[in-house]
Amino acid sequence: MHTNQNHKTNYRIITVLLLILWVAFIFSNSMDNADASTLKSGAVLALLRRILGSEGAALTEFIVRKTAHFTEFAIEGILLLSVVKGYTMRPLRFLGWPLLAGLMTALTDETIQLFSLGRSSQVTDVWIDFAGVVTGTLLAFLVQAIVRRCKKS
Repeated sequence: MHTNQNHKTNYRIITVLLLILWVAFIFSNSMDNADASTLKSGAVLALLRRILGSEGAALTEFIVRKTAHFTEFAIEGILLLSVVKGYTMRPLRFLGWPLLAGLMTALTDETIQLFSLGRSSQVTDVWIDFAGVVTGTLLAFLVQAIVRRCKKS
């Protein structure tokens, strides 16, 4: 029994730490000035075009930026549900908490951008970020439910 408690405690510590590091990563990206942000997006765009060849020709910096927003927050949604799972066997019951935390992160993220040189804040980005949180949270919940069913069978 003691080993199970240690495992649970370790899981909680690891998931909370990963979440904190991930949110710090999101916020650090928002603190980049416009030139640094454009440079990062341009590098990702060039890499994707190299990988995809002619298929990547239609990609734009706009698509890369919005996809990055969505992806960052989808990962946050997965981590948020993982943290909740560390404290309850019924994460669906507490699904509102990770969603609220993700929305607050998105709002804070866009607010940070108001103070970054050459950057602006957009309501549409909050919605894209929140859609990422919802998608990541639901994806994590679905995977956990499938794993639980497989263990029962």
